[in-house]
Amino acid sequence: MTTGAQPPLARRRSRARTLAPLGFAAWAVLEIWLLLLVADLAGGFAVLALLLGGAVLGAAVVKRAGRRAFSSLTETLQQQQSGAVPPSRASEGNGLLMLGGLLLILPTLLSDVAGLLLLLPPVRTAVGRYTERAVDRRIRKAGPLGDAFQQARIHRPDGKVVQGEVIRDDTTSRPPHDEPRPPLTR
Repeated sequence: MTTGAQPPLARRRSRARTLAPLGFAAWAVLEIWLLLLVADLAGGFAVLALLLGGAVLGAAVVKRAGRRAFSSLTETLQQQQSGAVPPSRASEGNGLLMLGGLLLILPTLLSDVAGLLLLLPPVRTAVGRYTERAVDRRIRKAGPLGDAFQQARIHRPDGKVVQGEVIRDDTTSRPPHDEPRPPLTR
């Protein structure tokens, strides 16, 4: 017996969610093929040494980038507490450096190549700029919510974020009963 009610329509899967498992399987097959090819040419111990060397180098890179990011954070917090102006973007690139280290830690050859490329400063700079532009495009596409994110990123030239309300100095647009407000103080 049917009740006549139709089942709700299923949401259509995005193209990325449909192709991601296929891409992952192709990547895994390519990695295994590369490992076998290198093992055939150089030997199994050479492949093992290559993968272990990549893991050790990756761990060292992640440790160094983490220390740099933490010291930069500590320095910025100390400067803000003392009232000094923090340096602008002194620790730029630590995230991509950590990503390069993590890619080196993975026991695959393609990720090792990508991780080594991210260790090069020109490549890291280009990837950072591309990523920043892509995120900005996505935020602008988001509509009104994207505008809120964009407004949250606006800073004064000295790096301080000013929160509060706008107070207009022109007395012609102000009603007569409205008294001027004192300036915002910290």
